[in-house]
Amino acid sequence: MAMNETDNNVGYAVGLLEVYGLVCAFLAADAGCKAGNVTLEVFDKNKPANADELPVPLLVTVKFRGLVSDVEEAMRAAEEVAKANTGIVCSHIIPNPTEDTEKMLTISALDKD
Repeated sequence: MAMNETDNNVGYAVGLLEVYGLVCAFLAADAGCKAGNVTLEVFDKNKPANADELPVPLLVTVKFRGLVSDVEEAMRAAEEVAKANTGIVCSHIIPNPTEDTEKMLTISALDKD
């Protein structure tokens, strides 16, 4: 099933990729979207207490949505790009997120200081 902007992502798998820095997040997201039939949820950010010790002081989470196989392909491509740039903090795929998890996927701190 082709995904488009009118799809409701409920029922689709989600791939979560946390990387160092916003530029790395955009590069990873672009590679992932080109590799698999996925859409993006809004990015999220985190500035941990030890930010000054990190390669880049901002962690950004890229969220891919789609069928499990497409999310797996997107994640593989995104991880490869992220590793070649500032690096990966962690990555996970949730095949069928619960309703409560779905609510949390829409939260983003990017519009907050």
